[in-house]
Amino acid sequence: MKFAATLLLSCSALMTASNAFADAPSVMVSIKPIHSLVASVMKGVAEPKLIVEGAASPHTYNMRPSNASALQKADLIFWVGHGMEAFLEKPLEALGAKAAVVSLEDAPGLTKLKFREGGVFEPEAEEEGHDHGHSHGSEDHAAGAEDDGDHDHDGNDVHLWLDPMNAKAMVEDIEKALVQADPENATTYQANGADMMKRLDALDTELKTTLEPVKDKPFIVFHDAYQYFENRYGVKVAGSITVSPESIPGAERVKEIHQKVEELGATCVFAEPQFEPKLVKVVTEGSKARSGVLDPEAGALTEGPDLYFELMRGLATSLKTCLSQAS
Repeated sequence: MKFAATLLLSCSALMTASNAFADAPSVMVSIKPIHSLVASVMKGVAEPKLIVEGAASPHTYNMRPSNASALQKADLIFWVGHGMEAFLEKPLEALGAKAAVVSLEDAPGLTKLKFREGGVFEPEAEEEGHDHGHSHGSEDHAAGAEDDGDHDHDGNDVHLWLDPMNAKAMVEDIEKALVQADPENATTYQANGADMMKRLDALDTELKTTLEPVKDKPFIVFHDAYQYFENRYGVKVAGSITVSPESIPGAERVKEIHQKVEELGATCVFAEPQFEPKLVKVVTEGSKARSGVLDPEAGALTEGPDLYFELMRGLATSLKTCLSQAS
């Protein structure tokens, strides 16, 4: 009898879980960092589907037939917005018309920073009246001047998730959208959202401690994706190899960054796993600079609720490791 009762309870629990999944809305999310935040809020209810999987980059992604099919069936779609996932604009108009689409770049409470166009961006130049370090003679800027990649239509940098306080604002918006779409599971969404607020605050404190010893040491990045991380933690990006990953840097830009690396002496130049690493070798050639890897879009990480925390800790650890050795 005891075994039968246990079996009955187990079956009942499985049926309850199954019903929860069946009744939950079908949710799709554009990129891994945002998917992680949505998955955290949905934990215990259902799992959202990710569009840009594996090591693919939203900057170069092409929609698959399976993506299109899933969009047609979706009840709720989360993305950053027009400047980040340009590949999604037309599919959302054509395929996601029946779904509620949440642009997290519009979440209340976000800190937004203007997009920087130049390859070398120094506070001194801005104070002297130079336009945010813009390199007006840069070849890749001229070639890609009409591109919307990496910034929204108001000229804001769209790598918003690289500040945990922005992640908190996004989580609030995600929770609100899920509660509205699925009021039966509102209590779970709200509890998960509250837990995320605490976890993100703790992460913020941890990252400040990790980066404190190296926050005044300048370094070079592959593309200008880290402005929110810089602004939050006081780290010093001295330049980017390219403005946007879609644009191949011209000879003038490469020469400019190479000179900057030589001026800085022992520093670090960071590649990204999805893009051409040879450029990093070119700009560090003949210098004492070390090289490292930063992964702002989590291309090398496995999607899931914990990915956001792995992503942010990974950035901080890579910076600290390389900059400590370069000193």
